[in-house]
Amino acid sequence: MLFWCLTRLLPNVGRQAGSGFCRTQYLRNLSSSQRLRGGCQKTTVITPQPWTQHGRSSGLGDSLGLKLLGFLAFSLFTKSAELEEEEKKDKEDDIILLLKRAKMANVAFLRGQLSNAEKLFKAAMSFLLAHGAKEDDNAVIEMSLKLASIYAAQNQHQLAIHGFQFCTETLEEKIQKQKDLSEEAMSAKEKANTRLLLGLCLDSYARYLLTTRQLDQALSSYQRALQLSREVQGDAHPQTIVLMSDMATVLDMQGRHDDAYGHVKRALELARETDHPDQHTILCNLAGILMHQGHLVEAGRLYKEALKLAESKGDGEVVEQIKKGLQELSKMTSRAS
Repeated sequence: MLFWCLTRLLPNVGRQAGSGFCRTQYLRNLSSSQRLRGGCQKTTVITPQPWTQHGRSSGLGDSLGLKLLGFLAFSLFTKSAELEEEEKKDKEDDIILLLKRAKMANVAFLRGQLSNAEKLFKAAMSFLLAHGAKEDDNAVIEMSLKLASIYAAQNQHQLAIHGFQFCTETLEEKIQKQKDLSEEAMSAKEKANTRLLLGLCLDSYARYLLTTRQLDQALSSYQRALQLSREVQGDAHPQTIVLMSDMATVLDMQGRHDDAYGHVKRALELARETDHPDQHTILCNLAGILMHQGHLVEAGRLYKEALKLAESKGDGEVVEQIKKGLQELSKMTSRAS
């Protein structure tokens, strides 16, 4: 799967058309050149990882390869066999080069080499659009999401917001169009993949909004992402459990501690039942919410359990968050005594 944005901000990038986002103009312009108090949500660079119905996807290169294989089918029957063979080889070479760029872009992205990843993603998407890919193609959307995340990490907030909104609004419209299509026209698996990609985009956008303290918008995105994950993957799926916990974090930050408790309590129950790999993070979130409710003894017990688990997993980031929570808990205990 792939992405969206091909250049730095131009004068009319993201221009509004009425109340809607001007997607076509945005793509055309771009392609012309490219926690938190007491909580334990991780605060690293936003790095979207594809949702799938059976765990993580195998990555950008696989879906890109499937997408591009179709380009080989186009040839003119009036050409000589020798010319056709030569042009087929040229197209195969182009695809191989693009797949290499996509793989290099993903590697650079995961290593934090954001400027290099941006250039490589732009080159790959430019090729896709030039060869007939539509702007609502899932491959284009996934690349757009990667670029939006890059701009978020670079504090290019206007580009990041336009990118996230392009992804979510385009996919919402696409899902509406797909809703009434028969199984012959589009398989249930294809429809589910589009819904999962929207969930991924909403999750990434919510985390960005959370880092910029736009809590109402973050909550709305988390709620929609959680709805999609439940519908497609079920309550016990690892991604659904994480979203329950993350949404509880936003509610807690809004001062809605009782609502937050209900969500994170359910997330922890499911995490224990399924041996979730992020159980220590969810424990930490529950401890923070209990602390904000004034249940200091229980909060301390859960913080210690979370700390032991985090240390056993070598998760230094969450260990530091737990220690900060314990320090805050100690101050609150001292004031209460």
